[in-house]
Amino acid sequence: MFFRRGKRGILFLMTNNLNKMRVLIVTTLLAIALVGCYRAPVPVVEVKTRSFTDAVGRKIQVPQKVDRVVSLAPNLTEIIFAVGGGDTLVGVTTFCNFPQQTKSIRKVSDTQTPNIENIVALQPQVVFVSTASQLEAFTKVLTEQKINVFVTAPNSLDDIYKSIDTIGKILGTSDRAEDLMREMKSRVAKVRDSTSGMQRPKVFVQIDKNSLHTIGKDSFITDIIARAGGISTTADLSTAYPTLSRETALAMNPDVIVISESEGNREPNEVFRNSPAVKNGRVYRVNADLLSRPGPRVVEAIELIATDLQISNRK
Repeated sequence: MFFRRGKRGILFLMTNNLNKMRVLIVTTLLAIALVGCYRAPVPVVEVKTRSFTDAVGRKIQVPQKVDRVVSLAPNLTEIIFAVGGGDTLVGVTTFCNFPQQTKSIRKVSDTQTPNIENIVALQPQVVFVSTASQLEAFTKVLTEQKINVFVTAPNSLDDIYKSIDTIGKILGTSDRAEDLMREMKSRVAKVRDSTSGMQRPKVFVQIDKNSLHTIGKDSFITDIIARAGGISTTADLSTAYPTLSRETALAMNPDVIVISESEGNREPNEVFRNSPAVKNGRVYRVNADLLSRPGPRVVEAIELIATDLQISNRK
């Protein structure tokens, strides 16, 4: 290092070196500060979803794995269990009584007035409902909570198959759903073969004795009667579940009466006392849970009704 003799020269060099050191220190501290402020970009994780369209044309997006669902109808609860998705159910209605495992699942109230707070608290990914009429009261609230609502509204046996197929896909249990549908179709085909040469009687389905509540063309039960070998006397009525006047019911004059058996609905309404069905002892009862729930057990109802119609055909 070169420097001049004398105190002033040495002082000049020392001052110059101190200035350089200060610059170096400031630069280093600034670099450290900049490094501390730097944050690596957070990678965007793409959540893969699957798209499904429900019975009323609403599209929902569900995650690849669905493991928390709520059922707001007994038939949907039965389907979910039948396709192997029972362990995904975190909430059901008070009317959901089959299979036995439903007893241990939290009840979120009845089918028509579900408790929104209870449902939201369960944090389901999908809420299954059976009719569009259930939507208005709570869809907006659930949507805001990012909870999907999926509607099924089967009007025929084929629609029931479709519900089973779609629910199986949503829950990731398609194989079980396909096996179930294959078994159901096989049993229905056997009924068709056994009733193919039989005269098709006129059948009145009594849902409620006192009100003469019955089925119309939009009810899946109308298709059930046809699959069993009968013709519903109310198949042309415009609504799914009309209530008849006594005069209209009297004019039906059915060959067979099928009663959807429940409390207070075990005998035919007195308006039918002179009908061929009552006079000839062709009144049959089918458990309401089998007949009125559009799920896997409707096949059992078809088999029972077909047997009854075959017996009535021989009387």
